[in-house]
Amino acid sequence: MDLSKLDPRLRAHVSGTVDVEVGALAPRAAQRSQSSYFPTSDDGCPSNRDHNIKVNQNCLNIADPDLQGRSQAQNETAIAVNQYHPQSVVGSYNDYRRGDGTCGLSFSRDAAGSWTDSTVPNGFTRGGPFNKPREYWQAGGDTSVAWDTRGNAYLSCQVFNRGSAVSPNPDQSSAFLVFRSTQNQAASWNFPGRYATVANDTAGSGAILEDKALLSVDNHVGSPFRDRIYVTWTEFTATTAYIYEVHSSDYGETFSARHLVSSVSALCQFPVSGPTGGCDNNQFSQPFTGSDGALYVVWSNYNTVDFSVTRPGPARYQVLMARSTNGGDSFGPPQRVGTYYELPDCATYTGQDAGRACVPEKASTSNSVFRASQYPSGAVNPRDPKEISVSFGSYINRHSNERNGCIPTGSVTLSEAGLYTGVRIPGACNNDILLSASSDGGNTFTGSAADPRNLTSLTVARGQRTTDQWFQWLAYNRSGSLAVSYYDRQYGSDEQTGFSDFSISGSEDLRHFAVRRVTSSSMPPPTQFSGLFWGDYTGLDASERAYPIWSDTRSPELFVCPGTATGPGNPPKLCGMKDPQGPANDQDIYASGVQIPAGDDDR
Repeated sequence: MDLSKLDPRLRAHVSGTVDVEVGALAPRAAQRSQSSYFPTSDDGCPSNRDHNIKVNQNCLNIADPDLQGRSQAQNETAIAVNQYHPQSVVGSYNDYRRGDGTCGLSFSRDAAGSWTDSTVPNGFTRGGPFNKPREYWQAGGDTSVAWDTRGNAYLSCQVFNRGSAVSPNPDQSSAFLVFRSTQNQAASWNFPGRYATVANDTAGSGAILEDKALLSVDNHVGSPFRDRIYVTWTEFTATTAYIYEVHSSDYGETFSARHLVSSVSALCQFPVSGPTGGCDNNQFSQPFTGSDGALYVVWSNYNTVDFSVTRPGPARYQVLMARSTNGGDSFGPPQRVGTYYELPDCATYTGQDAGRACVPEKASTSNSVFRASQYPSGAVNPRDPKEISVSFGSYINRHSNERNGCIPTGSVTLSEAGLYTGVRIPGACNNDILLSASSDGGNTFTGSAADPRNLTSLTVARGQRTTDQWFQWLAYNRSGSLAVSYYDRQYGSDEQTGFSDFSISGSEDLRHFAVRRVTSSSMPPPTQFSGLFWGDYTGLDASERAYPIWSDTRSPELFVCPGTATGPGNPPKLCGMKDPQGPANDQDIYASGVQIPAGDDDR
């Protein structure tokens, strides 16, 4: 899609995968300067870090300095455990090792203790609606994975072409492909992938983009829709961003017609496309199922702020949910799960990445400028189909110290990100991960009418009360304990320097939460893609143990040393690079199997 054709109120929510691949980040990229290179003995190959296990098993490709991240990075993680054979785990991610982004896969047969890479055959599909034998795809990403009850694994992979703005090919088609690994524990995948949805734009009109799909499988043996596969996504047009759903009852061979999920609702007060547009500004949908066969879809909705006025109100948006009791053939009206405050506008507080929110550090430096957004993640308690939990971030919460200057003041029309006083004040503003729960099958939620300041926070450790947590994901284990994982700045000087860790919160009763650090040391701010892109989300699944998976920046990025490879007798050598923003680093995928913490850290 031609992103310049999108209404600015929609443009900010296009996935990072697409934003990077169509070249939109390049004009905004901060230029690193005064670089210094230093020799290194690092060979860029896989290495574990204590109990943090490296998932992608490639050695690091060596890119030219102006293409940092290309041919190297991995981000936007997902993970799934086979509930009927918990030793089998599959992880997916955006994978840039071929230069373009693509859908990366790794699998484990020892409960995430070690990993092997597999290859997704997504270079082309059958022509189908293109009236040709084949349609070739330039790039892909935005992955998700799941298992059914019979040992098959599934992958959803977004594929698209970038059009004439960045290549000689005018094609701007986009699609979601579903691949199946047939009873070999995610080691190999069927070819070609099956279309869950596809938009034919070989003419390059740039009028439509299928974006940000997630997949779920009803893996409950007693469900009336056992092994049904669900895919939800956002379809962007120039003035709308609706959520749609399709499903498959034949193990991903064919998919249903699409169904609108984000229907008209009085909850959506300010439509983008006009007074009858309803809930037309949405993103970050996630489907999940209960043991009774109910399908739930949660997503972020932005039709709560009037951007037609000169000074839009605070960036307070909402999480909506729709339920289907007939296997995805139709949905009830959207209902509110909770409201939240978006992260601060990056350009306002760091001078970088206009049109995006980010997570600024508290010091005067501006190293933490990667794009970031709030989004929901939900699941049903396997022991009780009436208990549903949904987590999401909020920049204003029970720990925001408004007496110390943390006050929401408005929104930025271009990005829909937030404006606040107190963003740089230690102990004032901080992002929390919040919980909204239902005990009646989604008829009501604790967050439906609650101010985010009064909603349950999962990030309750003493060090989290004044620091940022973001990019969360949620899962129940088989015993009914809740786990939520996320990036975390409570450790050491993370909040001042823009470094990050990864943590997990756990609860047995949805009231008392304990927190455990997952990373064995802190990660520096990302430097690839000029520090502007580190993905849009992370992943988590659980059997008895929890399995968080994240993009990690502790590995150094490698370059050919300047002055080498210049002729006979002067062979190429490897160097690291350091400049005023710190050593350049790679983005790798790490995972860990951990016990879900229990207890009460809110004391």
